[in-house]
Amino acid sequence: MTESFFAASANSRSSAHFVYKWIEIRYTERMKSLLSFVLFGWLAGSLSAADGDGSVTISGELKTWHAVTLTIDGPFAEETGTDPNPFTDITLEVQFTHPSGTPSYEVPGYFAADGNAAETSATNGTKWRAHLSPDLPGKWNYTISLRSLDGTALPGDGASGSFEIAPSDKTGRDFRGRGRLTYIGERYLQFAGDKSRFLKAGPDAPETLLAYTDFDGTVANNPEKGPLKTWEPHFQDWQDGDRFWQDGKGKGLIGALNYLAAKGLNSFSFLTYNAGGDGDNVWPFVSRDEKFHYDCSKLDQWGIIFDHATANGLYLHFKLQETEIDDNRTGHRESKTGTVPTSLDGGKLGPERKLYLRELIARYGHHLALNWNIGEENTQSPEEIRAMAEFIRETDPYDHPVVIHTFPDQQDKVYPNLLGEQSALTGASLQNPWDKVHQRTAKWIQASAGSGRPWVVANDEQNPADLGVPPDPGYRGFDGRARYKSGNRSYDLHDIRRETLWGNLMAGGAGVEYYFGYRLPGNDLICEDFRSRDRSWDFCRIALEFFYDNEIPFWEMEPNDALVGNAEGKSGQAWCLAKEGESYLIFVPKGAATPELRFEGVIRATFDPASGDSVEDSPEMDRVIWIRKD
Repeated sequence: MTESFFAASANSRSSAHFVYKWIEIRYTERMKSLLSFVLFGWLAGSLSAADGDGSVTISGELKTWHAVTLTIDGPFAEETGTDPNPFTDITLEVQFTHPSGTPSYEVPGYFAADGNAAETSATNGTKWRAHLSPDLPGKWNYTISLRSLDGTALPGDGASGSFEIAPSDKTGRDFRGRGRLTYIGERYLQFAGDKSRFLKAGPDAPETLLAYTDFDGTVANNPEKGPLKTWEPHFQDWQDGDRFWQDGKGKGLIGALNYLAAKGLNSFSFLTYNAGGDGDNVWPFVSRDEKFHYDCSKLDQWGIIFDHATANGLYLHFKLQETEIDDNRTGHRESKTGTVPTSLDGGKLGPERKLYLRELIARYGHHLALNWNIGEENTQSPEEIRAMAEFIRETDPYDHPVVIHTFPDQQDKVYPNLLGEQSALTGASLQNPWDKVHQRTAKWIQASAGSGRPWVVANDEQNPADLGVPPDPGYRGFDGRARYKSGNRSYDLHDIRRETLWGNLMAGGAGVEYYFGYRLPGNDLICEDFRSRDRSWDFCRIALEFFYDNEIPFWEMEPNDALVGNAEGKSGQAWCLAKEGESYLIFVPKGAATPELRFEGVIRATFDPASGDSVEDSPEMDRVIWIRKD
């Protein structure tokens, strides 16, 4: 007889705690424990350690939207332990409540070893943690549930208390001055603090960003294909006062984030699990195949990177799995079934997947701007996708967006089964040919709106897969043209700017992330230098600044290419965002005639999307025309 692991699951956030139990796994672990006793029993007494005293510490900057950390000196555990296993045999939940009664968050907690594992690389200890990002100033109350499998109270269980939160003092890029980025049932995300809408731009590569030599326990299982990164080209971008760990580790990747922020970008993506995939070098476990034991120090070090990103206005795009390992299917067209050992529960919502999702949410869900992506080029069944998305929604106290990414030729098959109330998804992370972005973005914006649940639609991967977004002309001798393997077709960074970046934005999309392919210099598999696309990042910054600096009310405008004679939204013709009778934004590509739009009392301005400068209207260049009421 097998009881369900996570028997209390996430059917309701009002449950006191998750009940972790899976008898088959516990049986295996107890056999391991017995073997250890037989071989090393004489050491048992000397290796035992005392539990903590149950005391509670509140740390962090006690301000709205900042990370507030509650640490309990609780039961002693070891990250590789089996009796207990701190990840499956002990559950921590903390209820945080504002005195007004709203908001109130039931926050999952996690085992934190000695409480300083990023620095000490500790594998055991008595520290247990939960994070809150408080919405409101004033007094917050907390109540702790810390229990074992059988419901026994552990040191710290039942403890309660309060702390005072002051208003945030952050400004500028720091998300802590803007609040949590939330899905509000519209096609743009909104900051809960300043109520502004969000357009994103940043890199989608390297997907193996976290395959970093400075993270504990990080190895390349296939070094020829997926080597580890040092991020050495970005050492120059680390600044005095920035975070690092263990006598200088982390400076390369921290510097890379500094570079992205300095270029005016606001997003980046990364895989958190790719064992058995293309990279085969990123996993959160103590070792590649230990799915029930998590590496506390590695995950704390990841947390330092994510903290720095939040403080520097960089949205966290969590890609939760890679297509090769998301289920037991091999190939997305024929969907042959078999066994993929590195997949979590073969694609289903089982104990491995639930624990994985809960650990990520517990450790990083307090960050203000992020989405949970079901997985890159996902091939799970609609039922599996629904179950995974629903578990995330029920487990994440902050209701961060949940999105899906799949193969371009599978969108019409997969997405219609997930629209509206059919799933907990809030958006799509599109992969399309670089010159089909406008039409595909518009398609899923229209389809999702028609379902009653508008999706936030970004373009996050550009085909052909071997080329993606090319590096700048001159980078490592590259001539600037991305050439198809067959035929005479090619494209450059200006084509990407026109068709991908502005193609998404003019369709009402939420923005872009750029994928680097696998054949050109500085490609997805080996990239450690974001300067490889320096000019393309400038084009992204110019586009974001255009919308924000001109205070264009894009969230009130609808894509309506028919108004400019392009009902099918074709490339090479004008595109239009409009709030009819009040405001019109028109993108006109080089060589195309400017359409006529007339109504009384207008202000008309023309901009160069390559420079952001005001220009005269000319068919010799791309231009963006804004027409609005006086």
